Amino acid sequence: MAWWQVALEALGAVLLLVLLYGVALVVRRRWIARDGGTFELSHRVRSDREGRGWVLGLGRYSGETLEWFRIFSLSPRPRRTFARETLSLGARRDPRAAELAALYADHVVVCCRTPQGEVELAMNPSSVTGFQAWLEAGPPGVRGGV
Repeated sequence: MAWWQVALEALGAVLLLVLLYGVALVVRRRWIARDGGTFELSHRVRSDREGRGWVLGLGRYSGETLEWFRIFSLSPRPRRTFARETLSLGARRDPRAAELAALYADHVVVCCRTPQGEVELAMNPSSVTGFQAWLEAGPPGVRGGV
């Protein structure tokens, strides 16, 4: 077998793997969204440098928790979970210049407080309204909300 035939077979195998990965991402996203309540939600996982550390993802409301899934992961489990009773809404701001390339175009940054410290989330304005309503809709007597 000639070297170019081996190279073509290797290229075909790589393209097949890329295609399978793409199909798996679509199937996973549909599986996550099967119960509704999902939205584009970016999370700042590292905050050591200005504008850095943002990871694109999906948010899903699941009872008393907000689940965050990385967008390019194949894991069916959320990477991060926020309990409603320990989450409180802080300031809202527009993305800074360094953050514009890392976030979706229409997203705003929301700073939230948790027992572990401050968390920054980015979502579109209508999702912020839904997030605020979800926080306020917690059971009576439970800490959190706005």
